[in-house]
Amino acid sequence: MANDLTAKAQSIRLLILDVDGVLSDNKLIYGDDGLERKAFYTRDGHGMVMLQNSGIDIAIITGRRSPLTEKRMQDLKVKHLFQGVPDKLPTFLQLVDELNLDMSQIAYVGDDILDLPLLTRVGLAIAPADADTEVLQRVDYISRYPGGQGCVREVCELLMKAQGRWQVQLDFYLR
Repeated sequence: MANDLTAKAQSIRLLILDVDGVLSDNKLIYGDDGLERKAFYTRDGHGMVMLQNSGIDIAIITGRRSPLTEKRMQDLKVKHLFQGVPDKLPTFLQLVDELNLDMSQIAYVGDDILDLPLLTRVGLAIAPADADTEVLQRVDYISRYPGGQGCVREVCELLMKAQGRWQVQLDFYLR
């Protein structure tokens, strides 16, 4: 299994992420002012920055629309952001076509059944530890961490290590 996972991870050129339940803890919090609050795990974000620096692109496809997500992705310099997409498959297929990628070159991290159309098509399907049971039964890898609590960082490191790009990122901090 580990060798199969490594082989799949070596081919990845694009990591696509869901937001709620993957980059956040799946909770929707509204303040008394009616505005949404969302927490993002900073290590996940730094993993995304390192992954992009190592040459792997990142895209976000999420069913909900949130100014907070837009702001966070701007901060992380994520170029491909698609929000308010309840049926993710058409957007996914269009992105794959635009980037001229093969399905084997794409990893997707999703946590709920609405992510299954993408998870069942990509080269490397991943779920957070607390994903829906139907999702957990259909992925190549289950993170040790729940959504919004290190899952994305683990995935970023997994991809960089499989492709021999982790040490370069680490060396930057060890100089």
